Amino acid sequence: MTKPSTIEAWLAELGQPAADRDYKPGHERMLALLSGLSLHKPRLRIRIAGTNGKGSTAVMLAEALAASGHRTGLYTSPHIHAFHERIRINGTPVSDDVLHQLLALLMPKARACGASYFEVATALALIHFSQQKVDIEILEAGVGARLDATTAVPADLALITPIALDHQAWLGDSLTEVAREKAHVTQGCRLAISAAQTDEVEKTIRAFCHDITMLDADLRWPDLAMAGTHQQINAGLAFAAVNSIHEQGWIEINLTKAGEAIKRSRIPGRLQHIQAGMAHVWVDAAHNQHAVQALLPILPELADPFDAIFVWTREDRSLLDSLDMLRPYARRLISNDIFTPGQAGDSASIWQLLQDAIHARPDGSFLVLGSFTTVAAILQHLESADGTE
Repeated sequence: MTKPSTIEAWLAELGQPAADRDYKPGHERMLALLSGLSLHKPRLRIRIAGTNGKGSTAVMLAEALAASGHRTGLYTSPHIHAFHERIRINGTPVSDDVLHQLLALLMPKARACGASYFEVATALALIHFSQQKVDIEILEAGVGARLDATTAVPADLALITPIALDHQAWLGDSLTEVAREKAHVTQGCRLAISAAQTDEVEKTIRAFCHDITMLDADLRWPDLAMAGTHQQINAGLAFAAVNSIHEQGWIEINLTKAGEAIKRSRIPGRLQHIQAGMAHVWVDAAHNQHAVQALLPILPELADPFDAIFVWTREDRSLLDSLDMLRPYARRLISNDIFTPGQAGDSASIWQLLQDAIHARPDGSFLVLGSFTTVAAILQHLESADGTE
């Protein structure tokens, strides 16, 4: 069989790359993908679930642990520029050659068992981390936790970021149902920590995991390189995890270096600032009401008001419920939900609209919100147009 020319060509036959589009609940396919492989057991495996903040918390935690001298494997999703971003060791993405070798091993199994894109991606990460004998693995859940691919293997520590309604088609229409699904990230773990939650969510999580540590709602980690109270909450959870690992004596941690690493962490697509000529453009992958609401306190500090806020979602998502809360922060609100509710505008459309807005206000301030596909498209256009961070 001829080897496909790109990694995406390998994976395209498995379905849509977004975890919630190709989600297949259950662990049987993951176990089939990993069958016959003798995976190296890391000294510590960490799972992260929640609605928003999983990726940011995972990156902060990975950088904190690497700063203490530990070889740390990080698996996150989705990616912005290239698939390789999903699988990193001490910040370095997996190479093209390694991915080709691993895909040649996995694809026959994937076809045979009907594995999804996300399941194959998860298996790729686990095998790569095993081959490289990392000290620590950090796995960000895709959808929920109970039947997510990342919970098919045992873990030592579970973290839960703030929970809100999302992925209702898979997880349920109430906060209790969603929280119950995500609480399963703690199953089998020696220790579990959660960010502060609403009373309903906390009650549900505690019913599943009685001895979970719930962080105080006022816990913040200030002076971050990234803007927003929501990132301070994520940083607080990451440092709480590092501190607990230190207290348990599982691995040696330099808390000072860990804290410094968390503070300087930057995650693409999270209130990322791009200078486009004289114009200021911020992009953020806020793709549900909970995420949009978390951004509101910081918006007046970025622009008061924005010349325009663009809200651009995928065809299977909508931020129509978030538009009213954003209106006070912008002179203009431009959304594909307004134009054609429930239908996504393509990247060319939003890029043209953003260009038009910048042309009309060359020194203006603009905010683009939406899914990771929106963020990826805008960043690609801005970079190709010689925009600089």
